Amino acid sequence: MRTTRTQVGIIGAGPAGLLLSHILHLQGIESVVLERHSRDDVEAIIKAGVLEQGTIDLMNEIGAGERMMKEGFRHEGIILRFDGRDERIDFPSLTGGKSVMIYAQHDVIKDLIKVRLDSGGDIRFEAKDVSVYDLDTAQPKIRYRDKSGVVEEITCDFIAGCDGTQGICRPSIPAGALKVHERLYPFGWFGILCKAPPSSDELIYAMHERGFVLVSTRSPDIQRMYFQCSPTEKVENWSDDRIWAEFRARLATQDGWVPQEGPIFSKTVIGMRSLVVEPMRYGRLFLAGDSAHVVPPTGAKGLNLAATDAQILARALTAYFKSNRSDLLYQYSETALRRIWKATRFSWWMTSMLHTFPGTDEFQNRLQLSELNYVTSSRAGAMALAENYVGLPIE
Repeated sequence: MRTTRTQVGIIGAGPAGLLLSHILHLQGIESVVLERHSRDDVEAIIKAGVLEQGTIDLMNEIGAGERMMKEGFRHEGIILRFDGRDERIDFPSLTGGKSVMIYAQHDVIKDLIKVRLDSGGDIRFEAKDVSVYDLDTAQPKIRYRDKSGVVEEITCDFIAGCDGTQGICRPSIPAGALKVHERLYPFGWFGILCKAPPSSDELIYAMHERGFVLVSTRSPDIQRMYFQCSPTEKVENWSDDRIWAEFRARLATQDGWVPQEGPIFSKTVIGMRSLVVEPMRYGRLFLAGDSAHVVPPTGAKGLNLAATDAQILARALTAYFKSNRSDLLYQYSETALRRIWKATRFSWWMTSMLHTFPGTDEFQNRLQLSELNYVTSSRAGAMALAENYVGLPIE
């Protein structure tokens, strides 16, 4: 068995792990990133992305934003569609000039991997049988088997668990040390990718009695759209014709608007839940990203929360290594969770306002319409939505 040492061992080459590694590198702090998948597989995982203003700024600050700025779509608002009409929320006028960027998560991953490797970063793909131990000591360890089958042990000062909901870090924490808060939603999203021009210049969030619809975009000739469905829905039950008929019905407006249609080349069903783990630390293991929290995609917060976790944790680790301060490490979980719960609330609120729940009656429907009317007719209501959507500040 080979033994090596690093300052920060990072498990998971997702947004949280890669951002954390590169921010630390820029501060002169060494890290090793372990990822169980190959580079090709990691970069091929297709995920949509709406980047908050803070995430856009971070990508540029760390030298990873060049392609994003060229190929991403800057959106200065969203459209709320209900009662057959559109109401626009204008972000810059409500948030002091902030906006969002439509840029797929897998493209963010590609950019971060490239900037890490170009700067000499240590990313070890196809790391198998990863385990962590001695977490409550001053020298936590990671053990894994590399591509050639050699077992290696890495002694660290700290370990960052950025390996998502199916990773090994959170389950490695002793039973009873964490509290898990979870809310399962009684519906999912049926998502498609199609070859067609954009249906709208900005995202459309549509509330309809048949269920919610999101009209998004991917590129000038590939579009991404979703409609609310049962979480157990089978994609094979939906022909292209049936899908487009459903979109037309739910997106109908008084002025006769229709979506741009084209060949559908991807169909998937996404389950929806909210999950928050407290605390986000055990000993010298710190959780970040999806290993600590999951939000429904309605609020567009998943990737952005991972980026925030990375920044808060990097700030704490930098204070420790450069100034021998431990206070920010002790405060990491509390600081991160304050923003996570606000994003969880916003995602729940957007989801509750726009989706049709099983057993919904006319009273509930009128409440939802009233909420939408308030948000779109009150500057205070619109500002609350806008400032959450473009991203709340990091404490």
